[in-house]
Amino acid sequence: MDDAERLRGGPAAAVRDPRLFEEFYRRHLDAVMRFVARRVDDPHTAADLTAEIFLAVLRSADSYRPDLGSETAWLFGIARNVVSSERRRVARETERDLRFSGRRLLEADDIVRIEDRLDAESPGRRALAALARLPEGERAVMELIAVDQLTVTEAAAALGVRQVTARVRLHRARKALRREAEAQAAETPPATHTGSAAATTPDTPLLYIARGEA
Repeated sequence: MDDAERLRGGPAAAVRDPRLFEEFYRRHLDAVMRFVARRVDDPHTAADLTAEIFLAVLRSADSYRPDLGSETAWLFGIARNVVSSERRRVARETERDLRFSGRRLLEADDIVRIEDRLDAESPGRRALAALARLPEGERAVMELIAVDQLTVTEAAAALGVRQVTARVRLHRARKALRREAEAQAAETPPATHTGSAAATTPDTPLLYIARGEA
């Protein structure tokens, strides 16, 4: 945590003071929006989840421990829980209309702004899709480190696990992804003059993540 965050008192102080919470919200809104936009592709869903994440901050502000990581890492831990809960909720619904009930209306400018963010984060969604076959624990660490750009220490704090556990999961995940990338490369037919580059190249997001370049 930097000196500015220490002086502000962190999330616990922010939830007791509307002015500080507004400052906290503005300080982290863009990072939270990017996190959400890497995981959903609908502007209404992105807006709803972002709002829910900051509501969750109000409920769990006292859980923040600056010795375990930055405010951003703590927020991403909350954000993962909110996004996961939404996915489970949608999976349980039998009528699609229920998913859209109670949504707040968005202004046209809001939709455009969120759609721009969704477009900008589409490579992140492709990278996350490349991790889909990993076990949950390994995938969670890889998401936060390779896609959300947290350190191992921050990812461990966000997930509530020990650093050594996060490092082991990261090692296993990279090893599995390298094997998959190598298998894809072995199965890829040789390039031809008429074939496109996309048709003769292994999964690029998978390859970069496996090498630690994403």
